[in-house]
Amino acid sequence: MDDHNKRVIETALLCAQEPLTVADLTRLFVEDIAVGEIDDALLELQKAWEDKGMELVHIATGWRFQSRLAMREYLDRLTPEKPPKYSRAVMETLAIIAYRQPVTRGEIEEIRGVAVSSNVMKQLEDRGWVEVIGHKETIGRPGLYATTKQFLDDLSLTNLQSLPMLEDAAPMAAAEQLGQAVMEFDPSATVETVIELDENGQPLIQTESEEITEVTAEELTAEEVTHETMEEVEEVTPESEEKSDEQK
Repeated sequence: MDDHNKRVIETALLCAQEPLTVADLTRLFVEDIAVGEIDDALLELQKAWEDKGMELVHIATGWRFQSRLAMREYLDRLTPEKPPKYSRAVMETLAIIAYRQPVTRGEIEEIRGVAVSSNVMKQLEDRGWVEVIGHKETIGRPGLYATTKQFLDDLSLTNLQSLPMLEDAAPMAAAEQLGQAVMEFDPSATVETVIELDENGQPLIQTESEEITEVTAEELTAEEVTHETMEEVEEVTPESEEKSDEQK
């Protein structure tokens, strides 16, 4: 492919608001351009940008230009909004879904050892990272969760096989490896109740004190998650006081 056509492809990718597929790029030209020529041009552009602050990457939904992670600390100074930070609960839940999918909410709870808060699942679904893709054929037909193409795009991955290799099977280790990509999390941001086992060694799911999500901007990319320790307070009613006096 000549330099002019490569420049056309480069310009289209730089100006595009969404990733472009090879099929999208072929529509740039009146004449028929072979798919192989487009692929070769993309690889040449990718190499040409190797020493620049931007890079051309191939993700799940196509090709796009994006800033390199090394530029992040400088670009962050242009925007007053702090990047979202995700709690241990959110990151561990996301990691389990990513590496074990499709997986039910009950299976996530067994792996983590704590009950999964509805706020955590809602946050992941609202962010567009997970979705229910079906139901498990068992009692109650629980939903099966899996990651989305949006999740792959946000992590700049082409497919699930591109996920970081796990050095440790523990949920926290998986969460940390995901966090090294584009997400930030605070491992001490939530207070969790460790699950207890019954006499048969089976898990007894307990309620977990999870974070309270506050959306501080119109877009989820500007959200901030705050966390508060929830204390259970037993309410004493007059009837319960009379019963206790009778027991005495």
